[in-house]
Amino acid sequence: MAPEIPGFAERRVPVADGVALNVAVGGSGDPVVLLHGFPQTHLMWRHVAADLAADHTVICPDLRGYGASDKPEDVDGETYSKRTMGNDVVALAEALGFERFALVGHDRGALVAVRAGLDHPDRITHLAALDVLPTLDSWEVMQGRSAAVGFHLFLMAQPKGLPEAMIEATADAFFGYFLDLWASSPDAIPQDVRDAYLEASRAAVPSIVADYRATATIDVEHDEADRRAGGRLGMPVTVLLQDWGSALGFDAAGRWRAWADDLDHRTVSSGHFMAEEAPAEVVKAIRDLLARRPAES
Repeated sequence: MAPEIPGFAERRVPVADGVALNVAVGGSGDPVVLLHGFPQTHLMWRHVAADLAADHTVICPDLRGYGASDKPEDVDGETYSKRTMGNDVVALAEALGFERFALVGHDRGALVAVRAGLDHPDRITHLAALDVLPTLDSWEVMQGRSAAVGFHLFLMAQPKGLPEAMIEATADAFFGYFLDLWASSPDAIPQDVRDAYLEASRAAVPSIVADYRATATIDVEHDEADRRAGGRLGMPVTVLLQDWGSALGFDAAGRWRAWADDLDHRTVSSGHFMAEEAPAEVVKAIRDLLARRPAES
């Protein structure tokens, strides 16, 4: 049997024309939406979600193009923009009965969360981003030899065809490489969960590549437009980040301050998969965030 989040019920929820998301929902109370990263599914939140469900309605979707959610073909370059994916999240919450909600994202999900926070400030009360910089900043800080750490970003930014063929030819090795490289604790992702991640990613190569390709194209355009217009995140924001600033030579907190008025920036010692490696630390940061005064509607 495929692993599940204990106590959570899974369902499919339509969020756009011809697109439904697979979502696990548990608990009751004020809503918190948790968005997963790469190369994962909503299962990455299994520890965090179970804790938060004690006093919150916790909503854990597979992003469009990932897991058991629909994977529409990218025909216009916008199908997997973070704006489109953020709209999915707002529609999902509304379909479940919530106009306003807290939003937490890891990796790819954090990029979706930031875009949703910029596009829908009236819907997002609190926002947390785990182990990313905003899209535009990510491209700006990766320079020279140090940019090799993000080789997959450059690979999947290439025109449709070659990246998909290369990754499909060695899917388990490709996705497994990141599961191994980015985890500081090999026990954080047990074999059944790892197998579920690999199976889901193997079945979603075109949509995963389209998600990354959008981050090198239209997502940059959207961030640039917000930067020119002075767009900022007005809700309380918490960022949990490995010490990438020291490794790559940039001011991580400063980068985030340029986007967030009310920022709590924390450097963590765990690896990239912090929700699985250090769930108690992540839960505490989320609960601290939720205790701050929310954005006004």
